[in-house]
Amino acid sequence: MTPTCSGFKSPGTWAFHFIVVDMETMKKALIIYDRLAQEGGAPDQRDAMVQAGAVARELREAGWVAGQLPFSLDAASFMKSVRREAPEFVFNLVESVEGRGRLIHFAPSLLDVLGIAYTGSKTDSLYVTSNKRMAKKYLEREGIPTPASFSEADLRKSQFPLDGRYIMKSVWEHASIGLGEDSVVAPGDSRILLAELERRLEGLGGEGFAEAYIEGREFNLSLLASAEGPDVLPPAEMRFENYPAGKLRMVGYRAKWDEDSFEGRHTERSFRFSDSEEPLLKLLTDLAKKCWHLFDLRGYARVDFRVDEEGRPWILEINANPCLSPDAGFVAAAREAGLTYRQVVDRILRDSGIEL
Repeated sequence: MTPTCSGFKSPGTWAFHFIVVDMETMKKALIIYDRLAQEGGAPDQRDAMVQAGAVARELREAGWVAGQLPFSLDAASFMKSVRREAPEFVFNLVESVEGRGRLIHFAPSLLDVLGIAYTGSKTDSLYVTSNKRMAKKYLEREGIPTPASFSEADLRKSQFPLDGRYIMKSVWEHASIGLGEDSVVAPGDSRILLAELERRLEGLGGEGFAEAYIEGREFNLSLLASAEGPDVLPPAEMRFENYPAGKLRMVGYRAKWDEDSFEGRHTERSFRFSDSEEPLLKLLTDLAKKCWHLFDLRGYARVDFRVDEEGRPWILEINANPCLSPDAGFVAAAREAGLTYRQVVDRILRDSGIEL
């Protein structure tokens, strides 16, 4: 039994109320995230601590003991810590391991071995969607539109001419790592494109691919689980305000993480559309739901689109377990739908069989 005290201030006095809490009978949850989030580093890494703090507040207000545990490559230590804490569930906020996005599936893999419930998408879904090239193959197989792309191996096979522009992207890394305006090139042929890709590999996390660049508008659609299946939250368009002529309109790393940059100050999220755009929004909604079912997503997700100048949508990425920071796009879409942060957390938990 652990005594705790709470106080409130009235004019000139303090009053204290002592409450006896049996910590052993309280419900226990554990929040996990990449170890590097605790150690500063890049803005996208530090953001995991913001998410953990926001989730922890909701869990504690709902009566849970919400512990936090950084995750690393030391699997034995992690499994020992989880067994010792014996939580009823783990809230999984691991977006990378030691900064490596390709290991996002490592934490849920260990939780599967331990037999402990966890939030968000399952191991297989995280692995497939985090590998952008593999995810694109799933989409292509189902006839879901995604821009054409080439891997390093594709480009090494033979030399062939290329029309248009291509964007260099990381196969594994999230948060637009390595993505900027200089990532877009007009190579002319496959050998030039291969050289451009190889030159950027280190900044792309060691493995990259080239994707056809789609000129047009950018949308993201957030999905949240419900008892009847996934709800698509209000569609958001990323609008590029006052961009000068010739500047590429794209959501790169600076637009997401550097508020003082031109891109950060002039890229705005909008939920406002004219009635004439309803057919397009319905098409995006239908495609987002198809992705949810195709990749067997769980809890929450986000699908990123480009819509070309002819009004055709193209899926860029499927984000399982997207950012849950209070100022992130997913939470903004939830607010637009009239949902509180508590309701978002509750629905994520329920889709994993956990009652808040």
